[in-house]
Amino acid sequence: MLRALLSGLGWRGGIWGCTFSSQQPHLPPSRLLNAAELVSHWTVVFEKRGIPEARESSEYIVAHVLGAKTFQSLRPGLWTQPLTPWQLQYVQELSSYRLQRMPVQYILGEWDFQGLSLKMAPPVFIPRPETEELVEWVLEEVTQGPCVVGAQGGPLILEVGCGSGAISLSLLSKLPQSRVIAVDKGEAAICLAHENAQRYQTRRCPPPRRRRQWGRPGVGPTGLQMDSGHQASVARQDSDHPLRCDLSYEDPLALDGGEEGMDIITHILALAPRLLKDSGSIFLEVDSRHPELVGSWLQSQPDLSLNLVAVRRDFCGRPRFLHIRRCGPQHGCPVDAWPGPQPARVPG
Repeated sequence: MLRALLSGLGWRGGIWGCTFSSQQPHLPPSRLLNAAELVSHWTVVFEKRGIPEARESSEYIVAHVLGAKTFQSLRPGLWTQPLTPWQLQYVQELSSYRLQRMPVQYILGEWDFQGLSLKMAPPVFIPRPETEELVEWVLEEVTQGPCVVGAQGGPLILEVGCGSGAISLSLLSKLPQSRVIAVDKGEAAICLAHENAQRYQTRRCPPPRRRRQWGRPGVGPTGLQMDSGHQASVARQDSDHPLRCDLSYEDPLALDGGEEGMDIITHILALAPRLLKDSGSIFLEVDSRHPELVGSWLQSQPDLSLNLVAVRRDFCGRPRFLHIRRCGPQHGCPVDAWPGPQPARVPG
């Protein structure tokens, strides 16, 4: 988000133009293939080259060329109907990008998140499937718990590190009375989030803002009910982390959380008391090692009056999401409420 990783490339047909070898690799047979045959052909090619999710990649690319979102949603007749020479060439072109390990989301130029079709472009961080679970948890808490309302009758939410705007726009679509402030430090992310917001013509989300410095008094929004952070930051040395597949096209700073992956998290938590209302909440998506580190750090910072109240696992069983609440001054945060080595509760 701080710099483009693909400098000098041009946007073309939903993907970034790249330079490849003059040799056209893995051309399909000369006869015209149907969609099912083409998926099988490129699945074999991707598998031989070690491309992750080979079949899913080929299905998405063929479906995109045929005007569908998924291969399964194609009309049955299109599965066996031969593609035109132009369509075969387009599949070949898109597949060449996948052979360079460009993420499918960038190749297609858009991706669905919580029922919204959002534009995707490098180097803006691609929202992970796990992040949809974070949105669902926030919606759960808002609809089931006591609601601290903002000036317009609904919750006031701040998203830190908005990227494409996926979280903010999803919350706005499900919480009609809410108001969201989305911030990011990357110009590319701000532009993309703004474009996605315009796509859905939302008026409850001001134009995303570029985050500069909130470390001094009087800077940043106040009176928040909720601070939602897609802070999937990992330790700098974890090059083999599960989130790091195909990351050469994404801004590395979107995941770089310092030596232990805690730099961004602790900065957000240190500022939270200035921004949150009493009983306001923070929701974070973190690395699976962070819940224990965050619990220990909060225990060492009692003046912040922040309590780690719950930890949730993602669909892979990893502790991924944190719910932190600001304690009101009249109640405080009792010492025995702080989580120990295994912080808060982690539902199975």
